[in-house]
Amino acid sequence: MNFVRVEGKNKGKVKLYAISTCIWCRKTKNLLDELNVEYEYIYVDLEPAEEKHAIEKEVLKWKSRAAYPLIVIDDKKCITSFDEDEIRKAFA
Repeated sequence: MNFVRVEGKNKGKVKLYAISTCIWCRKTKNLLDELNVEYEYIYVDLEPAEEKHAIEKEVLKWKSRAAYPLIVIDDKKCITSFDEDEIRKAFA
């Protein structure tokens, strides 16, 4: 998987699964940037077919269906969709 690393404050291991054309994914990414959180992201739709399948299997560990954006924190907590309050609370 080709995650892109974004520098910021270390708030744990943060991964963002997103779709390149999704406005809510973009808003989530912008909010993480605004909060100066260090994270890795991947645009699922831009990955090759076999990688997409592997990513979707990973995402389904957190939700009953693949939905984006999805933030995974320290492989313990998951934030789905663009929930600004929850994201701010998680990285306060």
